[in-house]
Amino acid sequence: MWGVSAVSLIKSITIGQYLPGTSPLHRLDPRLKIISLILYITAIFFVRTFAGYGAAFLFTSFLLLLARLPLGYVIRGLRPVLFLVAFTILLHFFMTKGGEVLVRIGPLTVESAGVRLGLFMSLRLLFLVVTTSLLTLTTSPIALTDGIEYLLKPFKRVGLPAHEIAMMMTIALRFIPTLMEESQKIMKAQMARGADFESGGFLQRARSMAPLLVPLFISAFRRADDLAVAMEARCYRGGEHRTRMKEMVVTPLDYWALAAVTAFLLLIALSGI
Repeated sequence: MWGVSAVSLIKSITIGQYLPGTSPLHRLDPRLKIISLILYITAIFFVRTFAGYGAAFLFTSFLLLLARLPLGYVIRGLRPVLFLVAFTILLHFFMTKGGEVLVRIGPLTVESAGVRLGLFMSLRLLFLVVTTSLLTLTTSPIALTDGIEYLLKPFKRVGLPAHEIAMMMTIALRFIPTLMEESQKIMKAQMARGADFESGGFLQRARSMAPLLVPLFISAFRRADDLAVAMEARCYRGGEHRTRMKEMVVTPLDYWALAAVTAFLLLIALSGI
């Protein structure tokens, strides 16, 4: 039913969550993890065949084993994007033309080029979600902020506020599960007061979700204000002259990880798979 599935869908979001651990992926330097993620995403966009996606699946499965994360938890994190995946597939099936006509429904046709491109786009989206979730699941918010800030430091010479941007990006990521949890509480409270999220068609059920927006925005602004007050109370003044309790150190394991991702990128780019 819609109300129950919506609640469970909210609980499935893993991007922005952090699960403490001692796996090899947890111990990697955050700077190298961010660079590796960028290289991996680049490699995914180079994939041109299903064999390439098979190689990406094997490589991603290896990363999941190294992360030592609950497999069911990671798979549940894909549920919020399944609707987008299905929409992408259907859009390409009926809108992309070329190749052999597979199905004809009145004026609409499903052709082989559309099927191929739809499957490619959906697989690409799934891989991007999984790998991005791996980054946040295995990297603490503080480490992620430090890594982003370090990588943006060269742009400070042209006036880019590296620390502030890194802080905003990290807070935004961390607010995703917080807001999802808040929306879940609001939904359950309204269902207890007789709100109906289950009956009617898709558009009617979508309209029934509108009353969630006002209390959710109010809660978001309240949390943002509380966070700002807490940071000011702790004399937060940006990134100038700030020190870190734990300095980031690159280890041989980090270099091996970066070399593995680089090799994967070269394999995809040069082999043409």
